[in-house]
Formats: sequence, C-alpha cells, structure tokens
Amino acid sequence: MTLDNNRTLAILRKAEAEGYGILAQTCYDANCVIGLVRAAERCRSPAIIQMFPITLAFGKGPWLRFCLDAAHQASVPIAVNLDHATDPEHIELALSLAEQGIAFDSIMVDASHAETDEENIALARPYVERAEKCGIAVEVELGRLEGGEAGLRMISDAKLTRPEKAREFMDGTGARVLAPSIGNLHGAYLNPPNFRQDILRDLQDTFKGSIPLCLHGTDQLPDELFQECIKNGISKININSWGRDAYAKKLAEGLQTKPFPDAVEEAVQEFEGVCERFFKLFGSAGKA
Repeated sequence: MTLDNNRTLAILRKAEAEGYGILAQTCYDANCVIGLVRAAERCRSPAIIQMFPITLAFGKGPWLRFCLDAAHQASVPIAVNLDHATDPEHIELALSLAEQGIAFDSIMVDASHAETDEENIALARPYVERAEKCGIAVEVELGRLEGGEAGLRMISDAKLTRPEKAREFMDGTGARVLAPSIGNLHGAYLNPPNFRQDILRDLQDTFKGSIPLCLHGTDQLPDELFQECIKNGISKININSWGRDAYAKKLAEGLQTKPFPDAVEEAVQEFEGVCERFFKLFGSAGKA
C-alpha cells in the first residue's frame, strides 16, 4: 500500500502550501471526538483527532474504529493520529490493529529517548516500514523534548534539533513528518518559552514541499508564538491541555447541578470553543 492518498499527509501538505496550521487536538473520550468534529465542520476547517497510547490501550480496536468513522465521515478533512508511541507494546498494538483493517492515518514513532541519532533511526525504521505497508504515515522526533504528560515517559535531558543532520535522519528513518526540538517542552513552562526560530527556518528551507513539520509542547504559549512558528514552517500543531482542562472543568461543575446529558453537552460546547479559537488562530478556518 502506498501513501499517495494518505489523509494526514494530504491535510498537512495543503496547509504548508497555503501557509496555515492544522490543529491536532488530543482527545480522551468520545465526547471530545464529537466536539472536535462539530467545531471543524462549523468552521469549515481541516483537523486531526489525536490520542496518546494510554487512551488507545484502554479502548483498543472499538475506540479507534469510532474515531476513524467520526473523522472519515465528517464533511471536512479530518485524520486520526497516534501521538508519542514510544513503548514497543503500544506501537505493536497500533500496527496489529492496522493489519486487521483498523488503521490510523498516521502515528508518531517516538524513539527520541535514544542516546544517538543512529540508535533513533535503528529503533524507528522497522516500524516505519511496517506502518507504510498499511498506508500509515509516520512522524518522528529529531532531538529530544523535556517533560512528560498523560502517561508519557518523563524526559529530563533535552537535545535541540541540528538542522544539518535532519535530511540524513529523515532519509534514515523513512518517516514522512518531522517533530523538531527547538526549545519546546511537554507540560508547563517554568520560564517563558524561548523557541529557536532559526532552527525552524533552516528546516523549512530543507523540507518545504516534502516533509511537514510538527510543533509539540504547546501548553501556555502566547498566540503570537503559534503564528510565528506557522510562518516559519510548522503545519501540524499538537494541542492537549487547552481543550482537555476546559472540558474537564466544565463537566465537573455541571455534574454538580445538572442532569448528566446537559452537563456533557455544556462541556462539549466548551471543548468546541477551544477548538474554534485555534482554527481561527492557526488560519485553517474556511480552508475546507
């Protein structure tokens, strides 16, 4: 199977060519998935439903099938992505489901914990080859981000991406999407973020039109920093806590005084509002 019609790559390549960003929103339950789809359809925006391995491990095939149906039956282009698949059992689960006909549009094979780029390549390459046989595009990380969240491995020693190594790395892994380390981190920023935009510009010069770039570590970032990153080549933007926390807070509050369906509807609407804000901020509203 080829990646000629891969949904994630089609969404990201159009965004890169037209200079806007794509919201890849982490979803923890069906309510979040429905909220993201409703918001995307209302804004006429492409989007990506994203999940962590811990969520896939909980819901397995039926959960992934639900997400794929919700995405692929939407009236706007929506893909489904597995984020930060690091442990072999999580990657194996995703690929075994794909081989049974329940395939993500894309997955991130995260071997950034490796000590060297060569080790990263050696760990990622076999999974990339197997994924592509199932029509799944793979994202990899060059360098290493600090932090951790939602069941992810905690990393304490960041390494910035070296643009001069990027082409060799992507050729070595065979992956189709690159997540660079530019001073971003997972979780809360204790100090104001200081992103190396020069790294992004160099990567954009190297990969524009061939390898989309993905921004991780977006908690608490100011609007202008998102927009600067898009200008310098980012097309996929991972969002987690902005939507998750607003949804969870609204649901917890509503359940104290309202019937369950009413509390859920209000919480989903809160989640939709976060998604809509990012569609407009990233410039993707009206692009579908």
